Parts: sequence; C-alpha cells; structure tokens
Amino acid sequence: MNKILLKKRLNPTVTLMEVDAPLVARKAEPGQFIILRVDAEGERIPLTVADFDRKKGSVTIIFQIVGATTEKLNHLNEGDFIHDFVGPLGRATRTEGLKKVAVVGGGVGCAIAYPVTKKLHDQGAEVHAIAGFRNKDLVILEDEFAAASTKFIRMSDDGSWGEKGLVTDALKKLIESGEQYDEVITIGPLIMMKFVCQLTKQYGVKTIASMNPIMIDGTGMCGGCRLTVGGKTKFACVDGPEFDGHEIDFDEAMARGRTYQAFERHAYEEACNLFKEAK
Repeated sequence: MNKILLKKRLNPTVTLMEVDAPLVARKAEPGQFIILRVDAEGERIPLTVADFDRKKGSVTIIFQIVGATTEKLNHLNEGDFIHDFVGPLGRATRTEGLKKVAVVGGGVGCAIAYPVTKKLHDQGAEVHAIAGFRNKDLVILEDEFAAASTKFIRMSDDGSWGEKGLVTDALKKLIESGEQYDEVITIGPLIMMKFVCQLTKQYGVKTIASMNPIMIDGTGMCGGCRLTVGGKTKFACVDGPEFDGHEIDFDEAMARGRTYQAFERHAYEEACNLFKEAK
C-alpha cells in the first residue's frame, strides 16, 4: 500500500496526487505510467507518471475525474493509502540527441507533456511548449511549463487564456516562421493529435504521439488499446505508449475509444450515488 503525501486540486475535474512509492520513483522516466487500484475490490487503471522525486521516493500522478475509479480515487486524502501502485510501465520517451523540440499538449494531456518538456529542458534542448485548453478555468501546470520551456505558447478555444485558437494554429505559425524542429511530441485528445500529425506531415517534421488516452488495463490483455500503426497491429500499453504519429490510424483509435463510454458513465454515476448516500 502506498501513502498519499499530497493532494491538490488543479481545476474542477483534475486532481494532482504525490504518492510515496520509492521503488517506482527509482526507475521512473517521462512517458511511462503506473497501474493502481484504489482498494482490494477496485479495478486496475493506468495513469501516467507526471513527475517523480528519486530522493524523496515519491511519484506524482495527475488524473481527470471521468469514471468510477477516478471518482473513488479523488475521495482519498493526504494520509490515506492507495491499495496497489505498480510501475513504472511502458517505454520511456526517447529524448537523447534532440536539440530542438516542440511539445504540444492539450487539456489533461498536458500532465503527460510536462515531464517530457522538463527532461528535454534539463538536457539542454531548446523546447517550444504549446499548451491548449478550452478556457482559463481548465488550465493546469502553467508555471511549470513556463519554467521548463524556452518558449511557452498558451492557447484557448475562447481566448480567455493566452491566444484564441487551436494548438495547431500556434504550431503552424512557428513552422512557417522558420522554426526547424528535430521532432514534435504531441500529447492530448486523439482528435487534437490527429490534426497535429496531419499538419507536421505536410512539412515533413517527425512527430511522436502518445496513445495513453486509449489505454484501459495496461497489460495488453483487454485489447482496448489495440491500434494500427503503419498497417500493423500494436498495443499502446506494451508497445508504446508513444508511436510515430504519421503512421497511426487515429480514426480507428477514436472509434474504439467510444466503445466503453456508456458503461463508464453508468459506473461513474453509481459511484457518485454511493458517496452521496454515505454522507
């Protein structure tokens, strides 16, 4: 069991937790994830490692409250224990040799984009970070991105934070202004990553996309994160979660991602009702 050292609300639906997990912290790298169970009867869910402190022995996770398990997890507080917290799993983001990179994050995907941005920055790379949110109330990790990037561009759908527009608008502007990147790394909603990859393909810029959003059990057994990359079947959890964005069949992945929406919504409502009755 792993103790919750810190709990912080980042926006109305997103929570940060720092968890005592020295064995995971010892080997964790950006791009990897953990599997947790809230209690002995709980389901297993994958969550990306948002940060880690090897000296302190802690791992930070950031999650959006979208289903029954994340609702239960959000009811735990500092000093409480998470029943299972296993990792690190998945392949770490490849950052060696990169000198200039654009990291494009959207929504809660910015929690995954941040540790990659930080590592690249710590390695001395020039990092242009682009973060997009629907509005200013949903913004997370603004100060962290600003500190870990050479250039930080803020975008929002309604213009209430930074510039009005999409992350692809900002990326296109940078590329057309003459910025030349070794690589673009994109992490966020599937539809956002699809259009980022379509854009960079036009300009011949190598692009890596994180397929964390489609993972379910994190072992490859459920088949929920099955996707087609370059005409071949891959599993986001065991083969990724990062792949060449120009080879991913995003339409297939988005269709599969909608498979469990109705079931998950029902489970979430049941969990909410249980907590209301407990009060």
